[in-house]
Amino acid sequence: MVKVVTDNDFAAQTDTGVVLTDFWATWCGPCRMQSPVVEKLEEQMPDVKFTKMDVDQNPDTPKGFGIQAIPTLVVKKNGDVVEKIVGYHTKDQLQDILNKYTD
Repeated sequence: MVKVVTDNDFAAQTDTGVVLTDFWATWCGPCRMQSPVVEKLEEQMPDVKFTKMDVDQNPDTPKGFGIQAIPTLVVKKNGDVVEKIVGYHTKDQLQDILNKYTD
């Protein structure tokens, strides 16, 4: 299950290794399409941590990243943002992006 993170624990949960965070909202249709893709990737890529954040309940972190559209996926490696991807993406597209950062 993809770990839900909040403004309070985002930094601690995403500062080590390769982490993909799905910024989403319950009312967002494309977000509801993206979630199962992220969940499937989590099953297939054990070396990547997958998290998600509801932007309505946690406005500070998305604001800090300048997120203005959702879904937005942020990839961090060892605490540094290495990719910011806006809009729906397929499993293959996301896997190709994540493979660039896994050893």
